Amino acid sequence: MEITTAFIQKNIDQARKGDQKAFNFLLDYYWNDVYGFQLIRTKNENDAEDITIQTFSKAFDRIATFDNSYSFKTWLITISKNIHYDLLRKRKSSLFHTTSQEDDTVYDVPDNTPSAEDNLIYEQNLAQLKRFIKMMKPHYQDVINMRYFREMSYQEIATELGEPLNNVKVKLLRAKKLLAEIIYKSKGL
Repeated sequence: MEITTAFIQKNIDQARKGDQKAFNFLLDYYWNDVYGFQLIRTKNENDAEDITIQTFSKAFDRIATFDNSYSFKTWLITISKNIHYDLLRKRKSSLFHTTSQEDDTVYDVPDNTPSAEDNLIYEQNLAQLKRFIKMMKPHYQDVINMRYFREMSYQEIATELGEPLNNVKVKLLRAKKLLAEIIYKSKGL
């Protein structure tokens, strides 16, 4: 089946109405474009994959704001660029400068040592996050745990679950959205 501009637009319109099949189509159709774009920029498969997932998550959350006078692919790439810039800014802000006594060259060295307060906050947040995850359906708990606690790749998760790779990506995307909703509701937002 040839995928036409009208067919893509129909799926965008359906996705605006919350149609999960339309979301899946858009994710499948544009995944390689966004992932490939980020892979070239980041030169790191994990970063490219994470940014791509964040891109689709943000795009699907804000699909109502998409302007049809622009290309959907261009809109996704723009979102993807912005997420990548934010990631770079965060990484850059965690650097401190040091100089070499031998040649007075300034080096950026990552300062990754957490303070005691950071460790305490991390432990408290992790415990609370695990409580929120336990509120989800078991199949969503599984993919969250495999990806973020066992640090499995998407392919490893797909193999363990015996599901296609794209299903795992979509399931993880849904799980993250549901987890975000649980967290927002717990905070009364």
